[in-house]
Amino acid sequence: MESGEPRRRAGGLAALVLRAAVGGTILAHGVRHARSLDGTAGWFGSIGFRQPRLQAKASAAVEIGAGAALVAGAATPLAAASVVATMTVAVRSVHAPNGFFITAEGWEYVTNLAAASIALAALGPGDLSIDRAVGLGRRLRGPMAAVVVGGLGVAAGLAHLAVFWREPAKSAVAHSLPTIGLT
Repeated sequence: MESGEPRRRAGGLAALVLRAAVGGTILAHGVRHARSLDGTAGWFGSIGFRQPRLQAKASAAVEIGAGAALVAGAATPLAAASVVATMTVAVRSVHAPNGFFITAEGWEYVTNLAAASIALAALGPGDLSIDRAVGLGRRLRGPMAAVVVGGLGVAAGLAHLAVFWREPAKSAVAHSLPTIGLT
């Protein structure tokens, strides 16, 4: 068995890699949404969201904020829960009806981002993080962090869907996805 210090360093490196991969991906999506607010708003409207302009702005802000926070390891549990919430919305509003594989617009990709975020919450932000530098890196991690982040994320996503989303007619969604390409 490894001694404590090498194991801690390995865990810190794993957390950094996971934060960079998930956070960087979410950040890139947020920047993409922010750069094309009109297109993003149109797409949100076409998939059944009320107030699509607000949805586009909120999506960009949450994804940029959560992505940047994850990369930096700042407020890691909250950022991870934000990713889980965003992916919950994506699964229900776009991907669930299409099966598992992403090649058919399925839920494979978004659920992996959510699962990685929950795993990151359990692992903790690691030594190379803002949370660790300010003394928060060890407060919420392990199985309880996974449960809290997963539960809070799913609950927030479902609440968002309940307030803002109604399933559109199948023909409207099928028509909009290939032309917008924002999924």
